[in-house]
Amino acid sequence: MSVLDFRTATRMADAVAWLREDPDAKLLAGGQTLLAAMRLRLAAPTLLIDLQALPELKGLREDAGQLWVGAMCSHAQVAASPLVRQRLPGLARLAAGIADQQVRNRGTLGGSIANADPAACWPAGVLALGGTVVTDRREITADDFFQGLFSTALEADEVLVGVRFPLAPRLHYLKFEQPASRFALTGVAVARTADGVRVALTGLGHGVCRWPEAEAALARRFDAQALNGLVVDAAWAGSDLHASAEYRAHLAGVLTRRAVQQHLTSAP
Repeated sequence: MSVLDFRTATRMADAVAWLREDPDAKLLAGGQTLLAAMRLRLAAPTLLIDLQALPELKGLREDAGQLWVGAMCSHAQVAASPLVRQRLPGLARLAAGIADQQVRNRGTLGGSIANADPAACWPAGVLALGGTVVTDRREITADDFFQGLFSTALEADEVLVGVRFPLAPRLHYLKFEQPASRFALTGVAVARTADGVRVALTGLGHGVCRWPEAEAALARRFDAQALNGLVVDAAWAGSDLHASAEYRAHLAGVLTRRAVQQHLTSAP
């Protein structure tokens, strides 16, 4: 397997045009997933389009009461940003807990959510906070963006530019790691937003999703005991050599209670 072409996009229009010209082209962000898939011969693009030179995909800033994180911002940049630590510290903590330092230095927000790995951390944070995904041509709410296992609302020729996060919410994200990969065997993000409580689950196996029953219970009374009697349906989860569906579902309930308790006992 070999890539026949490699190009660096210096204009967004070029990246879009190249995607339209070659249906087997792939965008290269941090490469932490794509390059590994290519080594394993799970992906065989005929063209790699490097996004490093596109300035509109970079940058962290506060804008009109929201936090803008460019798609090419690395996990490490988000984790270390004084702005993120001050305005959305839960997001900085989530980024700081992704994999190891080498991966955090290379992996990007945009690459992670565009890939929509069912065990990734970023999708849970974006979904729980009710972020807005911005592309080269439109804005997509997090609820509409994530559509299942490795599936998003992105069109084949669409480029993810960044994510806007509301600044008001408090977020706590907890995961039980698969020790080799450090992906979430199960992960839970709980956010208190202007529109209510949002609970997002990752690692179950079928893609990031919300837990509406927990959200409704916590909206009535934000306390870990409000979740008593609630269980995640094991049908939402999958079984593999690392854990059964029932175990993943059980972990999701445990981690949700712990995340709620952290909301009540720690800084935002």
